[in-house]
Amino acid sequence: MMSKNTICLWYDGTALEAAKFYAETFPDSTVDAVHRAPGDYPSGKEGDVLTVEFTVAGIPCLGLNGGPMFKHNEAFSFQIATDNQAETDRLWNAIVSNDGQESACGWCKDKWGLSWQITPRVLTAAITDPDPAAAKRAFEAMMEMTKIDIAAIEAARRG
Repeated sequence: MMSKNTICLWYDGTALEAAKFYAETFPDSTVDAVHRAPGDYPSGKEGDVLTVEFTVAGIPCLGLNGGPMFKHNEAFSFQIATDNQAETDRLWNAIVSNDGQESACGWCKDKWGLSWQITPRVLTAAITDPDPAAAKRAFEAMMEMTKIDIAAIEAARRG
């Protein structure tokens, strides 16, 4: 049964490929159902994969193979909280090495154009530190990074 609230993500015929990648990459992620078109539609034929129900890090999603008209952009992203540098590196590298793209401040983009924030919990704690000077130092360090370096964030926070 589909969740009451589901994120619908538009793909150009690659929803199943994306869902499988997410299920292999992120904990608590699965491909839940594949639905084929009962008839021809503007960007596909009867029998093509029309939608894919999948879960990313516990979040229910629906991949719609709607065609090339709409592209993902940074206005929507998944933020994945990581517990250590190894987890941060693994997720970041999985996305970027699979034809993805690095960006700034812990953001990267997968090969389908979907944006991801790979965000260590240490970073969140540092930039919300009750000491404004510590938070500012951590924030300024983050602004210089692509993938987040936890040791550098912690050093900046300490001053």
